[in-house]
Amino acid sequence: MDIRQEVEIRLKDFPLRSQENRADPVVGCKLFHAYGSGTWYLTEYDGNDIAFGFVTGLVADEWGYVAISELAALRMMETVPRIECDIHFQPIVFSKLKVQEGM
Repeated sequence: MDIRQEVEIRLKDFPLRSQENRADPVVGCKLFHAYGSGTWYLTEYDGNDIAFGFVTGLVADEWGYVAISELAALRMMETVPRIECDIHFQPIVFSKLKVQEGM
C-alpha cells in the first residue's frame, strides 16, 4: 500500500480543518523519511492530496500543510520510496508525543 492510501485510511475521520479549534489535536498518521531525518505527524487530510500536521527533523519544526503526492514522489533510484508510513503508529494526542514545538 502506498502512502497516499495509508494517509487516506488513517485520517478518514479527520477531514481538513476538523481539529483546528482543538488545543491538543489527535495525530492519526506518522510518515517518516526512511533515509533521512524528516518525520510528519499528520492530524487532518482533505481526502484528495493535502494533509495538515507537524513536521520535525527538517530545517525547522513547524505546523503546516503538505501535499502527499509530493512526498510519495520522492524516490531513490526511481523505484524505492523515501517516505514511508509507520504502520505500527497508533493515534495519539500531540502532547503525548515525544516531540516539542519550537525545537
